[in-house]
Amino acid sequence: MATACSTPTSSLMLPYAASAAHPLNLTQSLIWFKPKAPCFCPLALSYCAVGRRKSGKQVNFDARREAKFGGFRLVVAAVAAEAEVAEGAGAEAEVAGEGTGGVPIPTVAPAKPKTGKAALPLKRDRTRSKRFLEIQKLRENKQEYDVKTAVSLLKQMTKTKFVETAEAHFRLNIDPKYNDQQLRATVNLPKGTGQPVKVAVLTQGEKFDEAKNAGADLVGGEDLIEQIKGGFMEFDKLIASPDMMPKVASLGRILGPRGLMPNPKAGTVSTNIPQAIAEFKKGKVEYRADKTGIVHIPFGKADFSEDDLLVNLLSAIKSVEANKPSGAKGVYWKSAHICSSMGPSIKLNIRDMLDYKLPSSI
Repeated sequence: MATACSTPTSSLMLPYAASAAHPLNLTQSLIWFKPKAPCFCPLALSYCAVGRRKSGKQVNFDARREAKFGGFRLVVAAVAAEAEVAEGAGAEAEVAGEGTGGVPIPTVAPAKPKTGKAALPLKRDRTRSKRFLEIQKLRENKQEYDVKTAVSLLKQMTKTKFVETAEAHFRLNIDPKYNDQQLRATVNLPKGTGQPVKVAVLTQGEKFDEAKNAGADLVGGEDLIEQIKGGFMEFDKLIASPDMMPKVASLGRILGPRGLMPNPKAGTVSTNIPQAIAEFKKGKVEYRADKTGIVHIPFGKADFSEDDLLVNLLSAIKSVEANKPSGAKGVYWKSAHICSSMGPSIKLNIRDMLDYKLPSSI
């Protein structure tokens, strides 16, 4: 049985010329589009002719439609491709500095160089005052100084209209969220704090008169507790006798956030009321490590002599070293700095700080 395949003899020829907007100079070329030739099996045609004549006519109609419109679809695809090429050429022209209509695109002017504080390399220095930027030139950044030199620099950096406080800040290798790594203690500054301390005492009975004679500024019992609940806070230290602590417990929410709650570790709960008053009047300072393990201790005023500041600073260092928590592991001291209230920090050399001994003349 012989097989026959019908192939349309006509084909579509589309001339394609390069677009004038395209940067490449393309030559004129011819693109031939040939529709797919339908092939018919004689068995299928004979079956359709014998059994179902209408189906055979339908097959012949589909073949003629494919031959007529198949090339048209290819022409549409070619036109779409040409449009894409022209659009790409327009984008390249815009990148080169010309828009699609040949209008040049305006260029952005270069940014002006920064001057003044905006030109400083460190972001934190851009908000500093002129006074601060001048005095911080007296010390080298990140350089470690011995204790004596650091105290001398601290006094040179105090140039405000009021008397600044000398502060010490120690970063310790502890985590206060653990009970065995918490640090809270007191230190007696031999040369005092340089500021008056107003002491209030909560006691009763015979110790009431003892507190008054010892120099307490305020002495009271339940009446003073009621005043504190009402918002009275005109005191710097609150000392209580042990028999008053059950009544003082109700003041925890008021005094706790302010650091004024009496505590045996801080020396503010004592049976010897006169001695506790005398110590805080002379310069006893309470300190504790914050949640990041840093201890902040004021050790005098900027108008103190260098020797007095040196004595107080060494007393604070020895106290922090002596009260090392039992849970502290590894290197205890991580860093140490001193500064005035409104001045830059001065980094201390840890080894020299711990080994420093006062001269015999002081």
